[in-house]
Amino acid sequence: MSEGAKTDGRAVILRLDDIHTFYGAIHALKGVSIEVRDGEIVTLIGANGAGKSTTLRSINGLNHPRRGRIEFAGRDITNEAPHRVVKMGIAQSPEGRKLFSRMSVRENLEMGAFQRTDRASFKEDLDRVYSLFPRLAEREHQKAGTMSGGEQQMCAMGRALMAKPKLLLLDEPSMGLAPIFVERIFEIVREINEQGTPILLVEQNALMALETAHRGYVLETGRIALADDAKNLRENEQVQKAYLGID
Repeated sequence: MSEGAKTDGRAVILRLDDIHTFYGAIHALKGVSIEVRDGEIVTLIGANGAGKSTTLRSINGLNHPRRGRIEFAGRDITNEAPHRVVKMGIAQSPEGRKLFSRMSVRENLEMGAFQRTDRASFKEDLDRVYSLFPRLAEREHQKAGTMSGGEQQMCAMGRALMAKPKLLLLDEPSMGLAPIFVERIFEIVREINEQGTPILLVEQNALMALETAHRGYVLETGRIALADDAKNLRENEQVQKAYLGID
């Protein structure tokens, strides 16, 4: 793929082609191929153990595939180290949030920008995070570990945004949150996307994910079982029965 490759008029920013990823002898991903185009929210849904988080780990350099190719903005990143992947413009808000619990909200956000060289726009990006998440501005000096789960999720997403990503990976952003926070988190996901950041979303709450995303992929035991527009997947009988609780 060249950097200018386009699909449906949008440039392909991320492409996974026939990815095979292993944990020791366990064949976790068995030929996964997906695309994220500029301006999109793409979601991966599937049961626990289907390979969703492994797909993100393959992209962010934490678990290199044994076979296949991953391209980001036209560059081969299949075997890049995690810090290089971040530097190229892929940031992740991880499952379980993984904040520095004894550090303040502000310090956690600063950690998201530690690889950046353009310090001049740091304040502007911090202001953007605080406008997306006003609660973080209120709790700027509070220890991150003392906040509620929803507030910690906001902080984790804010920290990823401080890296000024060209692509944002979100791993289970609604996990363990009260319903009122789930709604707000997905509103913010849409807002981040509308501001110009493409998003690859891994989410257990398949209904919310498919209502938020433009396109989706269904993973089953390490393989792509279905790929379609999110609206079509929501209306798919197989998806409804397996993931949306609709008989």
